[in-house]
Amino acid sequence: MSVYKKEKPEHLKRAIESVINQTLQPSEIVIVKDGELTDELDKVLDWFVNRYPSLFKIVPIPKQVGLGKALAKGVLNCSYEIIARMDSDDISHPERFEKQIPFLLDHPEIDLVGSWISEFDDDEKNVYSFREVPTEPEEIKKFAKKRNPINHMTVVFLKKAILSAGNYQSYLWFEDYHLWARMLLKGYKFANLPHYLVNVRGGDNMIARRVGVKYAILEMKLQKFFLEIGFINNFEFIRNVTSRFILRMLPRKLALSLYKAFLRNRKKKIPVYPYGG
Repeated sequence: MSVYKKEKPEHLKRAIESVINQTLQPSEIVIVKDGELTDELDKVLDWFVNRYPSLFKIVPIPKQVGLGKALAKGVLNCSYEIIARMDSDDISHPERFEKQIPFLLDHPEIDLVGSWISEFDDDEKNVYSFREVPTEPEEIKKFAKKRNPINHMTVVFLKKAILSAGNYQSYLWFEDYHLWARMLLKGYKFANLPHYLVNVRGGDNMIARRVGVKYAILEMKLQKFFLEIGFINNFEFIRNVTSRFILRMLPRKLALSLYKAFLRNRKKKIPVYPYGG
């Protein structure tokens, strides 16, 4: 987990609690402090470290370097071969690790496993949408040429596979997708469990950050990188850039409506964690 000064203390506390309260508990929790934190955030970390001194490893970075470099340092500081990722404001289902880690151990051909997510705004009990991604390795590889096939906050992966592909790198807003493409090109295989194992703090503000000139330009640069390394072909590059640029440059309200209508599944009257068979 990486945390920086703009995170809300109550969100960080809830995220860490959801990791500690797993039915299959972690052997180590590595938290990277990306630059100086607020006193309130430091108090949250100090409380957990004092209560679980043998569980936490806090990795400080004096000046903020961004998510990619912070996660890269976090991976290097993990003591174990199996690493689970977690965002500092999301909530893991209590059985997340119990489902994902045995799956990884039982499938040695798989190097990374993610899951589906539910999304909420403010109240974690008020789930309003879902992101379901392909589950099988070949489906994931095919889907990756169009869209990000993995929900980043859900992944459990092998440390050696991440390092072999060059680890996380600095690539604003696309650190995960950038890494997945490099891993898939090297022949690593992914899977997703068809369960909602992480409840994600979403809302219109999160969607709004994906609209605008800056996001569109960075996304086009990412697609150009994919083309240069041979992850996509010329046709796929043109298709991806065209469709993305149009969406990113739409008026905010229209973009929000399309995003919710076509890129998320919306359901009503369901449990907070509608995970099951």
